Amino acid sequence: QVQLVESGGGLVQPGGSLRLSCAASISIFNIHTVGWYRQAPDKERELVASITDSSTQYADSVKGRFTISRDNAKDTVYLQMSSLKPEDTAVYYCNARYWYNMWNDAWGQGIQVTVSS
Repeated sequence: QVQLVESGGGLVQPGGSLRLSCAASISIFNIHTVGWYRQAPDKERELVASITDSSTQYADSVKGRFTISRDNAKDTVYLQMSSLKPEDTAVYYCNARYWYNMWNDAWGQGIQVTVSS
């Protein structure tokens, strides 16, 4: 079972920046896709950004503001968030999709991001 640990959340003013980290318990070379999701109160969980070894994808709402990247040496995926808006407020979750006898999904515990003045 892959373990994911998120860090870097907190309170930030509108227009500010935060960087979230997702550290995996296995080599990320063994993970097909890492994604960052978020869930705001009374809303469904949505995919914010994802990364494979060859590509990245972003939700339209964060394109140009968020950047997902990976550090293979640290088995860590980052989500750099800039120009933050109040509507970015949510609990952010890291997800890893990997193959072990079958496709599996692992989730982090979630981390709060609050954008408010």
